[in-house]
Amino acid sequence: MPRPTTRDDLLVAASDGFAKLTDLIDHLPAGAIEAEFAFEDRDRNVRDVLWHLHTWHEMVIGWHRVGTVEGGAPAVPGHGHTWKTLPGLNREVWQKAQAVPLPAARQAFEASHAQVVSLIEAHTNHQLFARGVYPWTKSTTLGAYFVSATSSHYDWAMKKLRLHQRTFPA
Repeated sequence: MPRPTTRDDLLVAASDGFAKLTDLIDHLPAGAIEAEFAFEDRDRNVRDVLWHLHTWHEMVIGWHRVGTVEGGAPAVPGHGHTWKTLPGLNREVWQKAQAVPLPAARQAFEASHAQVVSLIEAHTNHQLFARGVYPWTKSTTLGAYFVSATSSHYDWAMKKLRLHQRTFPA
């Protein structure tokens, strides 16, 4: 599916991606849900992937609150980070995931997904995909942030989990 460029396409892509991702997790072979990945990666198991997605949901929710609701300038992508230092930020996310049990990571992911979808639904197509509507988004659009935190990120997660599924003995 191409990258969404309308509100409706974004809602469909986010919902479809979420459904496919959760279905993939629900149908992993016995034992694979808790197993460590057999390949080298920053994220080492399903929990790490779900916590990564949840954390990015929380970040975009925070950016939206500060930039869109409060009219401020959110720290994007995070305090002390730039897009060039994203690997360090993602490493910090991974480190925090180590203290979170898988059921809690899944519950947090599902709840934050619902929050992001609610935010998307609260905006018009123009608010989401016209440049310059919200100064904090600079040269991009609010919708682009939501695409990155949902459908694009879900595609990334599914590729990782499909690889895990193939390398884990059935």
